[in-house]
Amino acid sequence: MSRSGRGASHSRTQLGDRYRAWVHHHRLSAADSLNRILERPFSSLLTWLVIGIALALPVGLSATLQSAQALSARWDGGVQISVFLKPEVSAESAQSLAEQFDGRGDVATVRFVSREEALAEFSLQSGLADVVLSLEENPLPNLVLVTPVAALDADAIAGLRADLAGREEVEEAVLDMQWVARLAQLMELGRRVVLVAGALLVAGVVLILGNTIRLAIESRREEIVIVKLVGGSNGFVRRPFLYTGLWYGVGGGLAAAILVSVALWFLSVPVDELARLYGSGFSLRGPGFIGALNVVLLGGALGLAGAWLAVSRHLSDIEPR
Repeated sequence: MSRSGRGASHSRTQLGDRYRAWVHHHRLSAADSLNRILERPFSSLLTWLVIGIALALPVGLSATLQSAQALSARWDGGVQISVFLKPEVSAESAQSLAEQFDGRGDVATVRFVSREEALAEFSLQSGLADVVLSLEENPLPNLVLVTPVAALDADAIAGLRADLAGREEVEEAVLDMQWVARLAQLMELGRRVVLVAGALLVAGVVLILGNTIRLAIESRREEIVIVKLVGGSNGFVRRPFLYTGLWYGVGGGLAAAILVSVALWFLSVPVDELARLYGSGFSLRGPGFIGALNVVLLGGALGLAGAWLAVSRHLSDIEPR
């Protein structure tokens, strides 16, 4: 009877084997966590809707604010200086002066409004045609409307107004910049309100997901203890819960994108009609495909963050005895 001269042997796990095992466990964890979520469709749908509503509010406010900012940008570019000429300035002299204004480098457009044209426009818009016809003479002066170039800031526009007002033929040059400043401050206030509301709601989403993952950890406590008894690492145990948070976040982001699109579509018809009555081109614009994709990615990132916080906090408390 012969004896083998070999003793106990051991082999090292190759790096490629470790990588393939790591990828395989990621696939299993992703599929298993998704199956567990889909096995409870009603509770999972409620969680997705809660997350979706929390994300939809700042996303919808941000989309509305961007539409308003696009409209205010057009208004900012429409600032005009009303140059009222002296009564003795004839229409020919006023037209010549308007051509001089048009040749300036800081002026975008110039429009000359004669006394007769101004009176006819006033009669049409005010509805006081009978009163206008009863006037013995036209009380309105010739007017030149000057639009500065869009690149000018408030100080440069004020300097242009002062230069125009200093001309001998000019009675008064009027520039109302106060409403532009108010509009800019309103836009800034709206932006900060969206940021604050978004930060609070995002924190709420992380807490919601963290609590959901905590409940999932507690429901699988015995399974976690067994895995640790046979040598499973914290990373091995943590992985399925991270994927659970990811799926909840992605589903919530998708729900948010759908809610925002439906809400803006529902509001677009009356908003467009109201804008048409005011002669404005304002319209609500949705987030679009790229914006919706960003919302879904944001939801997934928040899901991972909430799951990581919950697992880091509660997984260390579960140890075999």
